[in-house]
Amino acid sequence: MPHPYASLRSQVTQASARGVPLQIRGGGTKSWYGQNIEGEVLDTREVSGIVAYDPAERVITAYCGTPLADIEAALAEHRQMLAFEPPHFGRGATIGGCIAAGLAGPRRASAGAARDFVLGATMMNGRGDMLRLGGRVTKNVAGDDIARLMAGSLGTLGLLLDVSLKVLPRPQAELTLKFDMNGTDAVRKLNEWAGRPLPLTASAWRNGTLALRLGGADSALKSARNTLGGEVIDAVEAERFWTGLREQTDAFFRIIPADAALWRLSLPSITEPLQLPGVQWMEWGGAQRWWVTDTDAQTVRMTVRQAGGHATLFRCGSRYNRNVGVFTALPSPLMSIHRRLKAVFDPARIFNRGRLYPDL
Repeated sequence: MPHPYASLRSQVTQASARGVPLQIRGGGTKSWYGQNIEGEVLDTREVSGIVAYDPAERVITAYCGTPLADIEAALAEHRQMLAFEPPHFGRGATIGGCIAAGLAGPRRASAGAARDFVLGATMMNGRGDMLRLGGRVTKNVAGDDIARLMAGSLGTLGLLLDVSLKVLPRPQAELTLKFDMNGTDAVRKLNEWAGRPLPLTASAWRNGTLALRLGGADSALKSARNTLGGEVIDAVEAERFWTGLREQTDAFFRIIPADAALWRLSLPSITEPLQLPGVQWMEWGGAQRWWVTDTDAQTVRMTVRQAGGHATLFRCGSRYNRNVGVFTALPSPLMSIHRRLKAVFDPARIFNRGRLYPDL
C-alpha cells in the first residue's frame, strides 16, 4: 500500500478492532456542520497534493487533505474552476471536506451540485480496504455512480482518500445587476427568467433588492443587460457581495441571537416568501432560502413541509435547542437504505458516528 495511506489504514483497522469511533477531519472548517459526534480524530491533512490535472480533459484528481485553495489556484492558472463554487468557511478547507459536506455556492442553480462533478474516488471502508469507485476521465464514468455517494455523506460511509472532479472554464466576463423589488415579485421574475436563454450564474434577494450575476462572453452580457435592465453593481462590490453569501461572512450570517438559529430551507422555486418571523435571504432562483429566526424547530419544519420543502438547522445560537436534529428526518424506506449502506461500507460504525442522524 503506497505511503501515506498505510498510516491511515492502521488507524482505521485499529479503531475497527476496538470499536472506537473516528472523527474524520481535514481543516476543520466545517466541523460544526451536522450532529455532534464523538471519537478520536483521524486527520486527513497528511494525505495532500494534486495527483493529476489535465486542463484539456478538464479533470483534476487530488488527495483528500489537499487545501481547497491550492486546487482553485491551480485551476485559475488555466482559467478553470470548480463550477459548483464550494464554500470554504475558513482557511484550511480541504477538498475531502468539500466533497464530504456536499455544499455548493451561488452558482449551484446554474451549474449543478458537488456530486454532479464527481467522476471517481478512492475510499477506505471500515475494514481498512481501499475501494476505487468510478474513473478519472469523463468517458470512463459508467454504471452505478457509487463515488457520488461520498458527496454529502459527511464521512459516514468511509474515508475519502482521493477524488477526481470534472472542472469547467471560467466565464469570459461577469456582470452583476440589481433591481429594487419585493420578494413576491422577485420569485416571479426569477422563475420567468429561468425559462429564457439568459447567462444567469447566480441570484439572491433580500431587503427589497434582487441581485443577478451574469457570466459569459461580453456580447452575451451586453444583450442580457439590455433585456433585463437593472443597475450595474461595481465589480469589487459585487465580488464582496457574492463572497459574503458563499462564505457566510456577511453580517446576515454572523449575527445570530443566542436563542435563534440559521435555517437552510429547500423549497420549490415558485414558492413565494414565507410569512414568518425573522429575516430571510433567498438564492438559487428561489429554491434555497436562509432564515434567521427564534421560531421553534417543529413550527419551522411543519411550515416548510407544507410548502413542499424541507429545512436544515445550519447554525444556531448558544441557547437554541440543538437536540431537535440538524437534518429533516427521513421516511422509513429511505432511512432503511441509509442503514444498509452504512452496514456495507462501515460495519463497525466507526466513521463519523451519528453525524448525519443519531442512529447512523
